[in-house]
Amino acid sequence: MLAKTPPPPYYAVIFSSVRTEGDKGYGAMSDKMVELAATMPGFLGIESARNKVGITVSYWESTAAILNWKQQTDHLIAQQTGKKIWYENYSLRICLVERDYNFKKK
Repeated sequence: MLAKTPPPPYYAVIFSSVRTEGDKGYGAMSDKMVELAATMPGFLGIESARNKVGITVSYWESTAAILNWKQQTDHLIAQQTGKKIWYENYSLRICLVERDYNFKKK
C-alpha cells in the first residue's frame, strides 16, 4: 500500500538498511514503531520494502516533526537496539518533496 500524502511540500525520511541474521525481536519492534509513528504530530504516512536491502520511507509535514520523532523515547530505544543488534549498516536521508506524481490503473 502506498502512503496517501498531501500536496507538496512535505518531507521524506529515507531509511535504507542491511540487517543482521535472524529476527531477534526486530519484527515486533518494527510493527510497534510504525504504530507509534502514526500517532506523532506531523506524521503523513510510511512505505517499506525489504529484500537484501530494506528501504523505509516515512513522510512528515516538517523538519520539526521529524526531530520530534527522532527524539521520542521508545524510538530512541529502537535506534540504540538497531545499532547493537539488528543492523549491519544503514543510511538515513531527509529530503524535501517538491513534486509528487501519482498513477493508478483503474
